[in-house]
Amino acid sequence: MATDFRLRLWSCLLLLTTFSFTEAFYIPGWSIKSYKDNEAIPLFVNKVYSDNTQLQYAYYDLPFVCPPSGTRHAGSSLLSGQSIPLNLGEVLRGDRIMQSDIELVMGQDQECNILCTRNISRSDLRRAREMVKEGYVAEWIVDNLPGATSFVTVDKTRKYYAAGFKMGYKDISNTGKYRYYINNHLTIVIRYRKAPGRDGNRGGKVVVGFEVYTKSIGPQKRDGDGCPADINDADTPMELYLPPNATTDFSLQYPHSSYYPPESEQDVDDGATLDIPYSYSVYWREDDKIEWSHRWDLYFVNQEEGSRIHWLAIINSLIISGLLSAIVAMILARTIRTDIKTYKDASAEEGKLKAKRRSRPGSGARTPKTGEKMGTGLLEQVGDTENDADVSSDEEALEDVTGWKLLHGDVFRAPAYGYILAPLVGSGMQLIFMAFGLLFLSSFGVLNPSFRGGFVSVGIGLFVFAGLFSGYFSGRVYKTFGGLNWRRNTLITGLLFPGLLFCLIFILNLFVWAQASSTALPFGTLIGLIMLWLCIQLPLVYAGTWLGYVKTGAWEHPTKTTTIPRQIPAPAWYIRSPQSIVLAGLIPFAVIFIELLFVFQSMWQDKSGYYYVFGFLSVVSVILMLTIAEVTIVTIYIKLCSEDYNWWWHSFAVGGSSAIWVFVYCIWYYFMRLHIEGFVSGLLFFSYSFMACVVYGLLCGTVGFLTAYAFVRRIYGAIKAD
Repeated sequence: MATDFRLRLWSCLLLLTTFSFTEAFYIPGWSIKSYKDNEAIPLFVNKVYSDNTQLQYAYYDLPFVCPPSGTRHAGSSLLSGQSIPLNLGEVLRGDRIMQSDIELVMGQDQECNILCTRNISRSDLRRAREMVKEGYVAEWIVDNLPGATSFVTVDKTRKYYAAGFKMGYKDISNTGKYRYYINNHLTIVIRYRKAPGRDGNRGGKVVVGFEVYTKSIGPQKRDGDGCPADINDADTPMELYLPPNATTDFSLQYPHSSYYPPESEQDVDDGATLDIPYSYSVYWREDDKIEWSHRWDLYFVNQEEGSRIHWLAIINSLIISGLLSAIVAMILARTIRTDIKTYKDASAEEGKLKAKRRSRPGSGARTPKTGEKMGTGLLEQVGDTENDADVSSDEEALEDVTGWKLLHGDVFRAPAYGYILAPLVGSGMQLIFMAFGLLFLSSFGVLNPSFRGGFVSVGIGLFVFAGLFSGYFSGRVYKTFGGLNWRRNTLITGLLFPGLLFCLIFILNLFVWAQASSTALPFGTLIGLIMLWLCIQLPLVYAGTWLGYVKTGAWEHPTKTTTIPRQIPAPAWYIRSPQSIVLAGLIPFAVIFIELLFVFQSMWQDKSGYYYVFGFLSVVSVILMLTIAEVTIVTIYIKLCSEDYNWWWHSFAVGGSSAIWVFVYCIWYYFMRLHIEGFVSGLLFFSYSFMACVVYGLLCGTVGFLTAYAFVRRIYGAIKAD
């Protein structure tokens, strides 16, 4: 009855997790904000980013856009150019959100407003051309919604958004060279509807869409304010080009072309400048088709088709996991039961033979009667025959005890470098707690796109708090290995993985700093991360280690370890560590590779990073953990059957071996699906991918280690129980 209840409970939880992404709720602090007619709404500028590079830049750091005026506008308490407070996740993802000079008033259309006329030099012009060439898009924010470029599906039945808008575009000239144009006029369309509840009855309205349409308008007739005389008929675009210095005769080189090539190096510092006028229009459109709770749905492209692929990924994972479960349940379980029964029968037979021999005097001959002599003759021959039969039966019984059953005195022997394995297991438990905490909160809508930077911020908080679990498991494993210096184990656990991670991030930060990218972490943020690490996480690791090592103690083993280790026979080629580890990792990778495609697309191609179908990801993650556990059990059983008791490190490596295939997949994805250019961008991609694979490997390796440990304790405990 209890088993049926647990099965129903797990089924309900998985079902809720799967479908929770369709009705994500919003936590307090991100509730609905309504606006009245003629109420000012602030517009914030954030950053620019591109699919072709990993370098992001703050919008106001660009030398060719309108700088902030520093004035205060209605609807905001900030001066233009002043940053709003950012959480840790926003800073780490490169956000730099600032108040802009664009004024929005609920319900009031603005046909044209001049923003500024920016005078730029040749070097700034070159920077603008490079960013247009690399396909940079800008992100503006209104009511926590990023400005989006609107598209329609191929069948024209549904509209969807792509976050950001292009800063410019390129075209091919009659000489076959590219010409670059800047989008210097922006048409802002704000979609709104009546606010739900009492606010709507009082005239409140909510923003449900923020669209930006770009246009390049060159030097032409303008009115007194600087706006184009006719925006719709502006056919001449604003080209990012300055003619070369007049002292250089390019007409000889290009006699039949009216288009000059880009300026040469000697022309960069000639003092020539270009004026770029920036303007914008604002239109308000009521849209009752979009609910406020579903206003983010338009940012996720082709969700219906994506859902089918997600279901395909789950079915693929279930098939692989089901086949493994069948192997473990139908073959492995029966084999182990047969082995245990054989061992028990052999032990019982050996005990009976020993008891029988002890019940007879001497070498097994019967006691002679009165007057009967002992020595040669039939009686002695009979006694020898019985003794030989007992020895033969004893040897046959012992010959049945082979394979893993012979390792009962060595299987729990402490591994080499156990003082490193214990902290790795502790760090893996820390990552498991963080990962499943994030999946749980995301699946039920607590972490949603409106909580900008929330996924990273909460993830860091969970990781720091999970230092308690890291220390506890590290301390218990260390004590189980027979470790004596638990304070040293605390330092290794608290410093090894976080320290390596921080050092790698710091080194990468130097390269990003050199590029003046907003992805670079400010010095204050680095100090804050160090304080979180050393002042909060490390004490939690210390407390957890004390609890696991001193208070709780080591796990008890069902068998005693002998003094002299057994000699390990030469294993077959498929049992050797490198081969078996790599082959075993291919199965868990097959479970996740379809879902991995969506995660990679969200991280590296859709730079907005709005991956939110965490319900599907949660189900696949649960199946992945089950698959890793089953693969580890099968692999360790084969290793023990080959009379090799060095399974501790092997189980950890097998569990995390799919990280090798994930990294290979990263390499394939980089060369086949991405168009990243530049050394620093490539370095960032492979460094971030390596860190992600290390995290994934530690997490899965810990699952494999703990599963193998429970399995080994169970089978050798079954032998001892008899």
